[in-house]
Amino acid sequence: MKKGVLKYRTSDKTVNAVCACIAIGLFLILWYWGTAATKLGMMIPGPIEVLQAIGRGLFGKVGRHSIIAHVGYSMMRVMVGFAIGSLVGVALGLLMGWYGIAEAIFNPLFRIIRPIPPIAWIPISIIWFGLGEDAKIFLIFLAAFSNTTLNSMAGAKSVDPEVINAAKMLGASERQIFTTIVLPASVPSIFAGLQVAISSSWATVLAAEMVRSSEGLGWMIVAGMNNNDMIQILSGIVMIGIVGFILAIIMRKAEEVLCRWNKSGE
Repeated sequence: MKKGVLKYRTSDKTVNAVCACIAIGLFLILWYWGTAATKLGMMIPGPIEVLQAIGRGLFGKVGRHSIIAHVGYSMMRVMVGFAIGSLVGVALGLLMGWYGIAEAIFNPLFRIIRPIPPIAWIPISIIWFGLGEDAKIFLIFLAAFSNTTLNSMAGAKSVDPEVINAAKMLGASERQIFTTIVLPASVPSIFAGLQVAISSSWATVLAAEMVRSSEGLGWMIVAGMNNNDMIQILSGIVMIGIVGFILAIIMRKAEEVLCRWNKSGE
């Protein structure tokens, strides 16, 4: 990579980080002003009270567990459902994108299932799996499955036909074309789907925990609602945003590392 390009990207990242800090700071100031100087303070607590509650909860307990433990329970459910849903989604998406017969068989059913939000499956998941962990993992599976399937199929379909024809002329088999051309070319699209899938999975587990759970960030919000504890509700909401933001950063960094070859100028 050229030094000028590297310098530009480093500077660009610095500017983005500074702008993000300024935006968050302005939001906190506006929140504080709204609760301290207007009637909004009668409905919700200010940022100082919420941040203090989060600080106490990180090392103390909210219910039976600390906030860190609640995050851990939610993350465990997300990772299991996300891993299963992504593996199945990527496999099915690549299959439909490369093999016409597979698309003809599975795509109509997938197009019917895809618009249905995972939350709509909550009653069926309870009937099928009860109120335990399996129902939550099933909902997360659906959230990850739809996004990864769609992007994987799009990635497989976007491969340059001229490259495929050239490989066939050189005597490459269907399996060789798939593993050496189609699969690598689909990786950027797959990662785009994974980024959307992890966000959808995170939102879905929180909704599932609100229905029936004894731990997790979703439980924190519902327990706060039942106890009329607005500080606990906002603490759960803030932690949801923070963890979701961290997950998005991790996925972007993973894409940068694993898809480095796809970046221009390198």
